[in-house]
This record gives sequence, C-alpha cells and structure tokens, in this order.
Amino acid sequence: MARIAVIGAGMGAMAAAARLAVAGHRVVVYERTETYGGAVRRFERDGFGFDTGPGVLPLPAVYRDLFLKTGKEPLEDCVRLTQVDPSSRHVFADGTEVSLPNASRAGVVAALDEALGAGTGQRWGDFLVRARETWDRTRRPLLEEPLWPNWSVLADREPYPAVPHKRLLRTRRAGTLDEIGAWELRDPRLAALLAGYALGYGLDPGTAPASAAVLPYMEHAFGVWYVQGGGIRELARAVYERCVRRRVEFVFGAEVTGILEKDGRAAGVELAPGADGAAGSGGRTVAEADAVLGTGPWRLRGLLPGQELYGPDAVPPTAEGLFPGRVVVCLALRGRREPGAAHRTVVHSPAAADELDLFTTEGTPERPTVRVDRPDDPALRPDAEHESMVVTATVPSAAGYDWAAPGAADAFADRMVAAAERAVPGLRERVLWREVRTPLDTARETGAEGGAVPPPSLAAAEGTLHPSNATAITGLFGVGGWSHPGGGLPHAGMSGALVAGLIVEGPDFRGSR
Repeated sequence: MARIAVIGAGMGAMAAAARLAVAGHRVVVYERTETYGGAVRRFERDGFGFDTGPGVLPLPAVYRDLFLKTGKEPLEDCVRLTQVDPSSRHVFADGTEVSLPNASRAGVVAALDEALGAGTGQRWGDFLVRARETWDRTRRPLLEEPLWPNWSVLADREPYPAVPHKRLLRTRRAGTLDEIGAWELRDPRLAALLAGYALGYGLDPGTAPASAAVLPYMEHAFGVWYVQGGGIRELARAVYERCVRRRVEFVFGAEVTGILEKDGRAAGVELAPGADGAAGSGGRTVAEADAVLGTGPWRLRGLLPGQELYGPDAVPPTAEGLFPGRVVVCLALRGRREPGAAHRTVVHSPAAADELDLFTTEGTPERPTVRVDRPDDPALRPDAEHESMVVTATVPSAAGYDWAAPGAADAFADRMVAAAERAVPGLRERVLWREVRTPLDTARETGAEGGAVPPPSLAAAEGTLHPSNATAITGLFGVGGWSHPGGGLPHAGMSGALVAGLIVEGPDFRGSR
C-alpha cells in the first residue's frame, strides 16, 4: 500500500483519489480552500442557488465509469442525471432562433432546415459526419490514453477531413473553425453556431484548429446532461462522497508550499504551518508520501524550484494566464420561469469580429456572446414564484485585464444582461439582485493564474496539447485541466483515470480498453 498525497480537491484530483483508494492505496487530499470541486462551485443566497462553474455535463460516460470502477452504487443512484432537451437554443444576430434537440442528428438537421432555411441542416449534418471521423481518429490519444511519447505527430497532422475548397485557382482545405464556417457551412448563422462552441471552451474560432469540430460532435452524439436537485455541484458532491466512502482523507484549509524530493523522486509535500495530518521536521510541516499528484505544471514547478519537470522532448507547458477566463452573472429573479423555457440559450454576438479581440487585446467585447442557463430545478429557487438564472461570457483572464478596476466588472455585467435580454424579454425588470463573479474569483478558488480556464487538448499544428501526466520526477504526476487531456468536466475525469492507471499499472499503462 503506497501513500499518495494529492494537491487540491478538483474533479480530476478526486477522480484519481477514488480510483487509487480502491486499488488499496492510502490517499490524503490537501485542499487550500474549505471545500472540494475546484471550479465546480455553487453560490447560494436568500434561497437561490447558482452553478458558477459548468452548467451542464457532456459525455457522462466518464463519470459513469468512475462510479462503476469505485463501488457498487452506479452514478444514477447517487445523482439525478437528466437529459437537457433541447440541448440548446440559439438566438442569432439577425434575430432568427433555433432550438436543437438533444442527441439527435436527424432532429438537429430538421430543426436547422426549418429555422434557417432549406439546406442549412444538411450542411451542418455533413459537418457532423466529418466531425465524427475526427473524433474517431483522436478519441483514444487525446482523451483515453496517456500522452504519447511521440506526441509531436498529434501536432503535425490535422485529423479533420476538410472538404476541398477552390479559391483563386487554388484548392484549399479548412484548417480552423472559422474556415469551416466560411467554406463548408456557408451561412453566417451556422458559422456563429460553430464559433459558439469554441467560445464556450475558451477557444478563439479564428485560430482553433479544425479538429475542434469534436466539441460540438460530443454534445450532438452523447447528449447534454444536468444534475437535478442542485445542479452540477451535486456531481462534485457525489464524487467527494465516493472518495470519503473509499477512505480517502481530506484536509481542508491546507496549503501546500512545496514538494519534497529525495533521490530523484517525489517524497511528500510541505505544508503551511497548522495543517492537519502533517508532522513538523526541522522547522517544516511535512507529509511524507510515495507519490504526489498536483494540478498544473506551472504550480508544480513553483512547488519544486530548480527542478526540470519535463524532458526536452516533452510538450512545453503554456502559461495559464494566456488563456481566457469567464465572467459569471448570477441573477435572482422575481416571477415564474415560463413553461417550456430552454435550459440553455446561447445569444450570439451581433459583432463577432469585435468579440474575438478578447484573444488579442486587453479589452472586453462590447456585445459579447453569452450563455444563459435557466435550469428548471426547485432546489435552486426559494419557491415557484422566483427563478435563478446564470449568464456566462468568455473574457480575458485577470492576467490580461484589470477586473479589479472600479466599475469594470459591473459595466461588463450590464452588457451581458443586456445581451441576455434578447433571449429573455423584460429580464432587467425581473432582477431582484445579482452576483458578479470574474476571473479574480476563479483564481481565488482554483489557484489558476489570472483565473484562466483550461481548454481541452486538440490535435493539429494550432491545437492545444497539455503536458503529460507523468513528469521527469519519479512519483510526481499532473492531474486536472492543466495536464493531459486538458479542460472540461469529461477531460478532468479522464485525467484522474489516466493518473491512477499510471500509478497502479506503471509507465506502460496505455488506457482502458
């Protein structure tokens, strides 16, 4: 039985902890804050509740597998998973709207044809067929297996089978999502629909590789799900409780200040004075371990100064602050949620080109694309005469924008609510109060530099690959959104599975089959 020290109680870390405990290891999780879940949080006030992290769950099979492998109770016995139908409603710049059925390619094609005109659905459907081929090519190396030692082949090849496009006597193939929108979808509303998926994951559609087509494919193929009875935070609670039942020990309010190294391998963690479960040694508060799991290569490097965590041929870590963050506006509303209201509505910006400046400048978009979540969940409202609503936008992280400047957050929140009102008429008159959360809150809760949100790993030259889970230090592993396979709830869960496999089965572990 090995002693495992886990830094942080995010979703990937807890997924790894539960699997390692079932394998017979003694696992202790040291969490800097007073709760679990990482970015999967809930804000509560006056009987209202709001998911401040992810609002829906794609690819629930990742968590079904976690619960299957760590106990007798399946996931559905621990939380009330429900399909979100329609999966999303979209309001476009020209005022047209469409609601997309959940996990039904034929239904999506028909809905687009009816709302946007004949032929649009077929073009989107053909795109999904190519996206499926991309998924089949990249699913194992970019989600289900540890990062290949020869990872550069993933960056050298574009797995998306783009349609040849003739332009100025040249034949070209789409290499970015924007080019797919312009050359293959050939409708500004379909292009906005595709761009909205990229923005939701913190990606610039102008530079995101064509392989990012897997993001809408995942939702269309496997559905979008919600946890009734409290939102996605309830999924975090269920994972935490599964860990506790498997005798994982949690120490909250315990800040890790260093990683111990002995003879070239991780030997434990150093903690801020006063942490439970640690012993004093030479003026230090330490917890010895045979393996250490941490989140994010930059934070691991800061905890082990002077050490090279990755070899010269490894994926180079990207500074977290270079990625965008999110502003989340929690709205407590008077009045009933109207029957049939969509759970999620995406209101697309009428000035998409200006919005993409957030990836290249230090400003915020004047008219942002926003995601409006309106869960029909009695657990999140004081009574039937009120409603809780969450409005989210992708924004520069605090490393690129001064969210602490007087009035900055509220001014942008005003623009977000104005955009949301295109989908919910009369919204501003219904607001009792609001809570505005910026990347500064994300940084405080997760420790991510600037409050940035990690994107998922994507193949191709302009893709995003995250450092491998195994490091050059024996017994030191990266887990969570800033390590392979990147950000997003399914990816975090798979990160935990991969790290557990590497520890239990050794460096030759190649994923479950």
